[in-house]
Amino acid sequence: MGRRIEIGILYSRSGNYRLLSESCRSGAMTAIADINADPAIPIEFVPVERDPQGNIDGYATGCADILANSGARHIIGCITSWSRKEVIPILERAGGTLWYACPYEGFEANEHVVYMHACPNQHLVPLLAHVVPRFGANGFLLGSNYIWGWETNRVARDLIADAGGKVLGERYLPLGEVDVSRLIAEIQATRPDFILNNLIGSSSYAFIAAYAELAERDPHFRPERCPILSCNLTECELPALNDAGNGHLSVGPYFHDISAADRQGGSAPSIMPASSFEAAAYASVRTLAEILARNPGAQWPDLPKAFAGTSFRTPLGDISIDPQTQHATLPVQIGRIEGTAFKTVTLTKGVAPDPYLSRYDRTETFGRPRLRVVS
Repeated sequence: MGRRIEIGILYSRSGNYRLLSESCRSGAMTAIADINADPAIPIEFVPVERDPQGNIDGYATGCADILANSGARHIIGCITSWSRKEVIPILERAGGTLWYACPYEGFEANEHVVYMHACPNQHLVPLLAHVVPRFGANGFLLGSNYIWGWETNRVARDLIADAGGKVLGERYLPLGEVDVSRLIAEIQATRPDFILNNLIGSSSYAFIAAYAELAERDPHFRPERCPILSCNLTECELPALNDAGNGHLSVGPYFHDISAADRQGGSAPSIMPASSFEAAAYASVRTLAEILARNPGAQWPDLPKAFAGTSFRTPLGDISIDPQTQHATLPVQIGRIEGTAFKTVTLTKGVAPDPYLSRYDRTETFGRPRLRVVS
């Protein structure tokens, strides 16, 4: 038996985004079990779990409890950007590290967070670069009324303008709201080329179902003409859509239909998680295990040195983590929904993180800007 090391698990097991949270938790707990069963890894993880129950106030409390009442210095957890930002001050005071396994809006690089899922140049930018030439540049933006929706749509506005398009509407719903009739009416009236859906959980499921009904009435809104685009929709939520999402598009570092070796190259583990949330949480635990196997006492100040010049074997493929921003280099996959799975449409390997879009090039992304006559 290896050296016992406590590790925090901070995921809600109920609430509006329960499916996402359960997927992340499954990935983390599976990785812990695999590491503990591997005689080649000289450590044993002991999970210290807290359940915020979907209550935003529960994340800071749970994080503080883990750090104050256990030996855990590393926490795998949080789904929303709201919850991530709630725990960062706790981590800074107590010297802990959050391993964050969800896509997020970018424009952040905290030394107490390791960002193991996609940032905007790994999700929104390539998704719009794929969609605009095929469907058009005029979009309608939706979001749940918190940081992820606000900031992702802010970036989308700039990208759409760079592509020569217009934002025909931008609307937000409270977390958990399922009355989407007003959104459907506005979208039908404005007739965009695509919908960027930054709703989460039950709000997203309700919208996608209502949009499918709209498409039955009006062919313009069929997915082959006016698709719904998502940066955070994965396989773990597709059963909740009851085939209403068929044909629509999402982006992420992982879809189940492509193996890790094909996705990124290298000698990745054979495990095939059910979604990118599960894969990124598994990768978080696996990467942490590799670091702690070499340095059992490693804490947040030690991470940049541990990341420098190192690659890690994960279900996402062999990945590296930028020591300066602590964001992962990841594959980028665009997938089309087919029932309860995604069919990969495009795959780009090894996209380096650029959380502040400091290397973004409008011409490279969308081609030369369109000229228009002005008077």
